[in-house]
Amino acid sequence: MQKIVLASGNTKKVKELTELFASFNYQIIPQTKLGVKDVPETGTTFVENAIIKARHAAKTTGLPAIADDSGIEIDFLKGQPGIYSARFAQMNGVVNAVNNDWDQANNNLLVKKLKGVPQNKRSGRYQCILVFMRHAEDPTPLICHGAWEGRILEQETGTNGFGYDPLFWCPEHQCASAELRPEQKAKISHRGKALKQLMAKLPDYL
Repeated sequence: MQKIVLASGNTKKVKELTELFASFNYQIIPQTKLGVKDVPETGTTFVENAIIKARHAAKTTGLPAIADDSGIEIDFLKGQPGIYSARFAQMNGVVNAVNNDWDQANNNLLVKKLKGVPQNKRSGRYQCILVFMRHAEDPTPLICHGAWEGRILEQETGTNGFGYDPLFWCPEHQCASAELRPEQKAKISHRGKALKQLMAKLPDYL
């Protein structure tokens, strides 16, 4: 079975991606199990950051690597938080998060920034880039993209998922993303769409 390192230190993201990969014939190993530390995400796009992470993991382990870079963009906020989704609160001056829960700090800030914004101006989408690199010097990495259109709620709903899921209204099921079961989310999410593309192309790429 082909071993592939998953270039992410985000435990919630690793869990979701590992579950998504479960039905495919690849052994996905989170980078933390191989002693790989996070690399600074210095890119200005999801694609650049995903390539940085994949290359770092491949170089450190000698294995092929898959990296995810994803986030949410809000039209009213001119695309913010975008590539800074995980650091949204920190980028806006929040120094401490209660119980170190930065997901909650990010959600609190988003609710605050969109307070009073009418429903028809609360559109947004999740974006996901998945990059596969055969080795650290791979000059033509495989890049797959998935997007998930929705709307930002005024208050959090649901307890599943992670990140902005409690605030992301899913039009396909008429509920918050955090109210979806994992198997429901996998079929329609940005990450699920990107992964479907990746798995279709990967056999010919290895």
